[in-house]
Amino acid sequence: MLAEIKSISDDVLKKSQKEASGDISGYTYHMADVATDNYDREFSLGLASSEREILYVLDDALKKIEDGTYGICEVCKTAISKTRLKALPQASLCVKCQEKREKR
Repeated sequence: MLAEIKSISDDVLKKSQKEASGDISGYTYHMADVATDNYDREFSLGLASSEREILYVLDDALKKIEDGTYGICEVCKTAISKTRLKALPQASLCVKCQEKREKR
């Protein structure tokens, strides 16, 4: 995943807008083309950001396993149900605490 994130970031951030679009002529190009290129760049950066966030969450879950705190709710300190952990292994909150958070 790290290689994939780096590849996406490198492709998007290290190229100018003109290089990314493949336009090597000296002419300016249409505003719609600029908007499409901007959308593509932002979409790619959004993907990289989402994948980076997943890595952080998974890394946090692995640290909890090492610490012996995996499966314990961060808010109320009760055990998170095995069913929830099977469905969402990186869960850090029990169902009740998650529902309270989502209501806010």
